[in-house]
Formats: sequence, structure tokens, C-alpha cells
Amino acid sequence: MKADHKELVDRIVGGDRQAFEELIRRFKRKIYSVAFKMLGNHLDADEVTQETFVRIYERRKELKSVKYLPGFILRIATNYSIDLIRRRQKGFVSVDDLVYLPDVQTELAGRITSPEQGVKDTEIMTAVKMAIQKLPPRQKLAIILHDIEGYSKAEIADALQCPQATVRSNLHIARSKLKKWLAKEFK
Repeated sequence: MKADHKELVDRIVGGDRQAFEELIRRFKRKIYSVAFKMLGNHLDADEVTQETFVRIYERRKELKSVKYLPGFILRIATNYSIDLIRRRQKGFVSVDDLVYLPDVQTELAGRITSPEQGVKDTEIMTAVKMAIQKLPPRQKLAIILHDIEGYSKAEIADALQCPQATVRSNLHIARSKLKKWLAKEFK
């Protein structure tokens, strides 16, 4: 664990409320971002963010044994997100709940050369968002964490408590499905 995380954890375990507020400040945006990309709406992302910190606070004594604090926090957030997906979606994808992918949208926006290209890029972005939402939770999580958020396979494996081979497999399967779905969409 990084030295600054270790000191923060020691203070949290010791009951320092300001340290816990610092933990929230450091990780709130990242948790919200991942949850929003997983769930596709602000209400659920807010719920995941809040519930993640409630669970961390309730389990704060366990923080002493944590080797990688960001991974521990990400694991709690992603597990709760997956639980919400399983309970609420059950395979249903709403066009209104499309995921916001800022990096991809920024890249597409930088390439627009004409209004027609802008319309085509919007169609592509919508199709990508919808395709990601159709993926099973673990595959969706792998794509979002690795390809959009930039986490390494090792960090994802640590957060999900699975072997890196499982992360690689989920990424491969998810990318294959996305490629197939998008190829059908844009024939």
C-alpha cells in the first residue's frame, strides 16, 4: 500500500473522521465515474457511491489488512454495481440510460470534418453505448475499467478478486461480442 494510503488507513481505523472525509474526497469521483459507466444513470451511480462509503466505514477495521486500497474500494463499488444490474436490469437496456463515454466522445469530436460525419459519429457512439450495456456484468466491467478508465489487468484482477487470466478472458469475449454486434449494426 502506498505510504500516503497507509497513513490515511491508520487514521481511519483509529476513528479519525477527517481521515474518512479525506478518503471520500480522494475516491468519490472515481467510484461515481465507474458506477455511472456501469449502470448508465446518475441515480444508481449516486447510490453506489454512497453505499460504497457506508460499507467501507462499516468495515474500516478490515482496512488494516488491505494491500491495495484503491482496489479494495473499487471491488466494493463494482460488486454493488453488479448487484444492482442483476436486480434492476435483468437483460433490459433502456435507450434513455445510455452510458457516457467521455474519452471516446472527445476522440470522435476531434475527428468531425463535416455535419454528415458528426451525425455518423453520433450514431456510432450510440451503438457502442448500447452494445456495452448489453454485455453481462463482468464483461461490461472489464471493458469499462480497462478500455475506458485505464486500469491495468492486474488492478482489475485485484479489485475483482480473480486471476488476471479471467480479466483477459472477459475483455476478449466482451470485445468479440462488441465487434460482432457493431459489425451487424454498420453493414
